Amino acid sequence: MKPRLSLIGIALGGVALASSLAIGCGGGGSSSTTNAGGASTAASTSGSATVSVADNSELGPILVNAQDRTLYLFEKDESDESYCNGNCAKVWPPYTTEGGPKAEKGADASKLGTLKRDDGSTQVTYNGAPLYLYVNDKKASDASGNELDQFGAEWYALRPSGEKAEGSAGKSGADEGSSSNSSSGGGGYSY
Repeated sequence: MKPRLSLIGIALGGVALASSLAIGCGGGGSSSTTNAGGASTAASTSGSATVSVADNSELGPILVNAQDRTLYLFEKDESDESYCNGNCAKVWPPYTTEGGPKAEKGADASKLGTLKRDDGSTQVTYNGAPLYLYVNDKKASDASGNELDQFGAEWYALRPSGEKAEGSAGKSGADEGSSSNSSSGGGGYSY
C-alpha cells in the first residue's frame, strides 16, 4: 500500500510543479508576471507602483522598482503606446500599477505618468517612456538587459533624469528572446 501512495504523491507533486511553471512562464493572461526567481516583476495589483533610484556598479544611478529591480525603456515605444506585447511582454514584463505611481529615493515625481496598454492594464511611464523589467535580471543589482537589441529595438535602463543609461551591463544576453536589427521606430520622449 505504501508504494502506491508514494506514486500518487509524486504524480500530484509533478502536476503542482507543472502548474507553477506555466504561471511563471506567462501562462496566464495577467500583465503581472513572475520571473525565474519567483519574485513578481510587475507591480502588484493591490496598489500603486513605486519608482526610485539605486546605484548600479556599472551604470551609476538608475531607476528601479520597490524591490530594487532595474526598470527599462524600449526604444520602439512611443510616449502614448507600448509596442511590447505577447512574447515580448513575457521577456520584458511591463511595469504596471493600480493607482498613480509613486516616486521615492531620488526619482522625479513630475516625470511619472501612465498609459493604457492593449490588454487594459495601466503601465507606468517615466519622462514619457513606458517602463519594463527584464526576466533575466536575477537579483536587485542586475541590469543585464541594458543595451540589448530584442523585439525590434534596443532596451535601456534609465537615469533619474529620464535619459537612457549607456554602459556595459548588457550585451551578453543578446540572443535571449527575439533579436532584430530593425530601426528603433518612434519615441515620443527624449533621451
